[in-house]
Amino acid sequence: MYSNANNAYLETRVLSADPIELVRLLYHAATGAVRDARRRREEGDIAARSRSISRACAVLTELLSALDRERGGEIAQRLAALYDYMHRKLIEANLRQADAPLAEVLGLLTTLSEAWEGVQPEPQPAAPAEKPWVQPFPAEPVPAYASHSWSL
Repeated sequence: MYSNANNAYLETRVLSADPIELVRLLYHAATGAVRDARRRREEGDIAARSRSISRACAVLTELLSALDRERGGEIAQRLAALYDYMHRKLIEANLRQADAPLAEVLGLLTTLSEAWEGVQPEPQPAAPAEKPWVQPFPAEPVPAYASHSWSL
């Protein structure tokens, strides 16, 4: 039951997230997968370690495919090279059953994740209303009431 609730929460979070939040979620997923791979390696659970490394590789592939190389320029090129490097390190860790490459990738992912935490989404301009009656009323001064009283 916990898993279903957690999956529903994550799905809602992903569907309502802006692009920057999606990148943050991907980094969170990648670091979690690498941490899990390290733990599974310590436990000697080879199959689970391999699955966690595969998850981390899949997230890196997603991050790589999300790069806008035209608008991103040099930063996108460097991130692509870094994602490729981390992917190769994960494969090395899986083949050699070594912790050092996993630790290195975790350090890189953590640094990148911290950097993305400081990025703020660009504010979106409010869409102009198509109909004039949807526009808000201009602020008008409240009329002052006459100081004399009416009698009937």
